[in-house]
Amino acid sequence: MSGAATSCSRFAQRLVCQLKQASPFKTLFGTSLLALLLLSHVAQAAEPAVLRVGYQKSSVSMVLAREHKLLEKALPGTQVQWIEFPGGPQLIEALNGGSLDVGNIGDIPPIFAQVAGIDFVYIGIEPTDGQTEGIVVPKDSGVQGVAGLKGKRVALLKGSSSHNLFLKSLARAGLKLSDVNLVYLSPADARAAFEQGKLDAWVIWDPYYSAALLGGRARLLSDGQGLNSGGSLYIASGPFARQYPRSIAPILKAIGRGQQESFDQADASIDLMTQALGLDRAVVQRYFEHRSRVPLQAIDQATIDNQQRTADLFFANHLVPRAIEVQQNVFKAE
Repeated sequence: MSGAATSCSRFAQRLVCQLKQASPFKTLFGTSLLALLLLSHVAQAAEPAVLRVGYQKSSVSMVLAREHKLLEKALPGTQVQWIEFPGGPQLIEALNGGSLDVGNIGDIPPIFAQVAGIDFVYIGIEPTDGQTEGIVVPKDSGVQGVAGLKGKRVALLKGSSSHNLFLKSLARAGLKLSDVNLVYLSPADARAAFEQGKLDAWVIWDPYYSAALLGGRARLLSDGQGLNSGGSLYIASGPFARQYPRSIAPILKAIGRGQQESFDQADASIDLMTQALGLDRAVVQRYFEHRSRVPLQAIDQATIDNQQRTADLFFANHLVPRAIEVQQNVFKAE
């Protein structure tokens, strides 16, 4: 048990003793019930002994929070375990399996998770203006706009934020998914196919996106600006959020410090991320240039509404089997 939890338990025991002497309710309910209620409340308020944090190595704020031990400083009585995932679906799977407490993810995996009935809650949002992902085409392609992709072969990762970007981009251009030859590929497979000339377009996020542009073989067709991209969302497992609701705000605040560090100490942060990602520094620098400076914050109604519109869009396009109410999976702070 952490020091914080131990001190809270001692406080509860002292309070129960006082209630045994002074409470007018003891004859009605009994001190054992009072003790149970008090200890239950204390257990809910205490810091967790262990916090398991899921992240993807392309998440700047999370990597910097890990490297600078910001969560450890925010929750000094807690052992923080950092777990890296290759993508959102794997992170969701771990959370569903009970081996993860909090994590950050794109806007689409949580929709698929809610459709599947997975117990999680939205806790925060790191906004984006849509510049961290885009649709790229070969540098010598004759396609000049999204409308020109009709009948073309386009690759993206199914159920990712790029799926959302492409769906909204097509709608803005007056096209439907059925108007293109869509191929679902992982980023690694899509990159190989793109470089081999097997694709007419690739929908992808940073840092793959910046790497493709700087590699000289691709040019930007369209990015997510003006499409109300969801940004990087922060989620928690339902059991964790219910047991430790007072830990949510310090967790978000600590990760927010990581985000701010990337702006205040940009050069050092770029160096750190270059090492973490194993990419050329120029690629990481371009990635940083694409990032929004809007601060990470607790989940808000505007984000919930935007996420609901996205969920409705995916349902309307038969990409998920049922409609959902995003509001049902939103963390409610005390």
